[in-house]
Amino acid sequence: MMSAEVANKLPKDFIWGFATASFQIEGSTNVDGRGKSIWDDFSKQPKKTLDGRDGDVATDSYRLWKEDIALLAHYGVKSYRFSLSWSRIIPLGGRNDPVNPKGIAFYSNLIDALLEHGIIPFVTLYHWDLPQALHDRYGGWLNKDEIVQDYVHYAKVCFQAFGDRVKHWLTVNEPWCVSILGYGRGVFAPGRSSDRERSPEGDSSTEPWIVGHSVILSHAHAVRLYREEFKAVQGGQIGITLNGDWAMPYDDSPQNVEAAQHALDVDPIYLGHYPEYMKQMLQERLPEFTPEELKVVKGSSDFYGMNTYTTHLCSGDDEFQGFVEYTFIRPDGTQLGTQAHCAWLQDYPEGFRDLLNYIWKLGRCADLDFSVTENGFAVKDESSKPIEEALQDNDRVNYFKGNTASIKAAVLEDGVDVRAYFPWSFLDNFEWADGYITRFGVTYVDYETQQRYPKESAKFLVKWFGDNVDAGDR
Repeated sequence: MMSAEVANKLPKDFIWGFATASFQIEGSTNVDGRGKSIWDDFSKQPKKTLDGRDGDVATDSYRLWKEDIALLAHYGVKSYRFSLSWSRIIPLGGRNDPVNPKGIAFYSNLIDALLEHGIIPFVTLYHWDLPQALHDRYGGWLNKDEIVQDYVHYAKVCFQAFGDRVKHWLTVNEPWCVSILGYGRGVFAPGRSSDRERSPEGDSSTEPWIVGHSVILSHAHAVRLYREEFKAVQGGQIGITLNGDWAMPYDDSPQNVEAAQHALDVDPIYLGHYPEYMKQMLQERLPEFTPEELKVVKGSSDFYGMNTYTTHLCSGDDEFQGFVEYTFIRPDGTQLGTQAHCAWLQDYPEGFRDLLNYIWKLGRCADLDFSVTENGFAVKDESSKPIEEALQDNDRVNYFKGNTASIKAAVLEDGVDVRAYFPWSFLDNFEWADGYITRFGVTYVDYETQQRYPKESAKFLVKWFGDNVDAGDR
């Protein structure tokens, strides 16, 4: 008989931990043979980051990784999601370029130390830091024929080097951000856009869709390689992380109900094709999958990784968002939730539960493990507060109170099979185009000293998972 207490907890194999990405935390950009990524020079260009700062130091985690792991162990996490720097492993990036043994050794030591502390490594192969050399050589993600081969080679190097110990792989973090923000709006590296005030070159009407196509194919071919050559021996799982927030109609008008649905419908990996709405929207600008490519793409994930932060009210707008306009203001003028530091984020835990149910109930997820690979909140004006005040991050605590309750309800009441939850982020860090002004960490980083200070949100999450996950035989 299962006790009532155990029945009211998440299962003992539920994975929780914190997430980061290589360029956002490592620093040491010109150390031990690392090559440049597209973010190195981009972040140094005027007006590309809000505070004019770059990623050369970040949270100095290339040097402080042992201290970081000690803190993760202190928190008692089950897992740590981090990404590998492609240009630290293969400095020039390509399939005929040399592999950097010091890069391999760094991540190998990191993985070993995590395992020694009983922490599961959950590894992202690509979190936006393309080797600059590949962008210079042939246009990077714009050149499908070259980039797919180079990415698959990079993945193979990683599977060979780390796959004996890594059992959870993510191929790419958020293809939408790679393609739309990097090649449509031009706000992320490499910063290409039709806006000539922002970028001297680029075509926002075609390049994002070309890049997205290349990214999806690179992911799919890496998964096929893993399944054919590594999975039987290494026994791991491999998937992709897609970003998607919950979408609700602004009101009950048919146009806005339809807009909210379109906001949720842009995923060929599980459908096996681009949604009809995308085909109608983009027409000849949407690259077509060949029949052979479609065979590789469909079902090319062992599990679904979802990065989600918020809920939007939707009406019709721009094609990067499926001709959907997003707002947080209800028709009666009230706000959906608490406003974060970044304009695109408010707290709305009801939407998080709805999204978990929606994704799960779509037939595409019925046979897949399902993990929340990012979820977090940036407290308004946290960077300008004294440390003591910033550590009392009540808005972030409330965000996680709501969302952890939503996960528990989705699993125990709604039957959603969600296997893992990774709050973003372990540390305050280099927040891409926001520089260091926007803080998502559950751990405060004093960038002058690189000291780490646990915020109240870290303490809340550690206690919550301690209380709400079945401890098994421990």
